[in-house]
Amino acid sequence: MMMQMTETTNQKNSLFNAMNRFIGAVNNMDQTIMVPSLLRDVPLDEDRELGSLKLDMEDGDMYSYYQLLKSIRQDMEWGVRCAAADEKRKESMKLMRTGSSASTTSSASSVASFSSEEDEEEEEEEEDLHEQFQYHLTGLQGVLSKLTQSAVSLTKRYKKEIGIGGWGQ
Repeated sequence: MMMQMTETTNQKNSLFNAMNRFIGAVNNMDQTIMVPSLLRDVPLDEDRELGSLKLDMEDGDMYSYYQLLKSIRQDMEWGVRCAAADEKRKESMKLMRTGSSASTTSSASSVASFSSEEDEEEEEEEEDLHEQFQYHLTGLQGVLSKLTQSAVSLTKRYKKEIGIGGWGQ
């Protein structure tokens, strides 16, 4: 019984569940907000939870934040295709081709010393990767939590704006 309770607590804090909570909150927001244009020109700063977002937003209205949340959900569901990333990949492929076609002559002793240095660097890099992963995972979960709360707050605020503040709770 104790093992099952521990697993449930850990699962509650998983990235997968944080993503599902965010996507669910945005889906609920999207289903609730039937007329998104009503959000235009409604400032974020009236709501404490949404007011802090105004610093990050150029427009600072609920409609632009509604669009941002939907865009983030879409990126999470379908992935992000970035032209800059494609360009970098093409450039790295070009560098790999020119590097492999170049003449590479070296002595056996320099290869052996390079190999041992490379092994040490790989071990350090593996440790760094784990630390980086933990750091970014924690950050991503924190961001997802804030975005989820923002979607919930925006939904409540919309209901309040159109006069159905207590419905569905």
